[in-house]
Amino acid sequence: MGAKAGFALKLVQWFFRGIQFCCSALILALFSYFLATLTSRHLTIPTWTRAVEGISGVGVLYTVLGLLLLCCLAGHPFTSFIAIVLDICFIGGYIYVASANRGGASSCTGQVDTPFGTGEASDLIDNKHPTYRQVCQMQTACLAVSIVAIIFFVFSALLEVVLVRQRRKEQRFGPSPANNYTSGYAKRRGLFGLFRRKQTADTTDPNVLPEHTHPDQMRPSYNTETTAVGPEPTTYSKYGYDGQTAYPETGTATAHTQPAGYRY
Repeated sequence: MGAKAGFALKLVQWFFRGIQFCCSALILALFSYFLATLTSRHLTIPTWTRAVEGISGVGVLYTVLGLLLLCCLAGHPFTSFIAIVLDICFIGGYIYVASANRGGASSCTGQVDTPFGTGEASDLIDNKHPTYRQVCQMQTACLAVSIVAIIFFVFSALLEVVLVRQRRKEQRFGPSPANNYTSGYAKRRGLFGLFRRKQTADTTDPNVLPEHTHPDQMRPSYNTETTAVGPEPTTYSKYGYDGQTAYPETGTATAHTQPAGYRY
């Protein structure tokens, strides 16, 4: 059950990372187009476009590594801590990306503000394609996917915490090499933990042979010729004796004394 839960959590995290990768890749592709067009036309490149390009590029690299390493490193405390810190950083980074593309929140009609400057939506940029409206619509797409990326970076950060707890639970209750592939705690500290591990190994190991009888545990035995005789006479009856009074069939309490040298 624990293994299935861990696999399901990894699958959900893989989905989150995949959405983050798609969002980052889309922003990277559009702003790469913006920068290439600005450079080819010898136009001024705004600083914020370079910043958005860098954030989306690092986001693509991070999400690709996250997808590749998720199977083997998911739930490790150290790597999950780094992932949570980076997720928080990317939340802040994509908030900046969304703010930088706030021009795309408009209807892209009339006067619009774009990385190519401000102009009428229907005008061509530098008398060439694209128009300001098309660039504004590209910014709208960047704004939308940046908001989606923010949401999924929050989800993935929270899920990293759940993955760490799930991994610790699996290590604690096994089965794993740490507890000889049995259920229970993987590691116990102190004298009581050592005693419990030893006791479990002694009682559950099918290969442990029973102990041999020690000499002090053997009781004396007698052969038929020298049957042990009690040192003192005892009373007896058909149904047994109580050491003093015998009870014959008639129900009367008649005691019979055992004769000397009697053997039984």
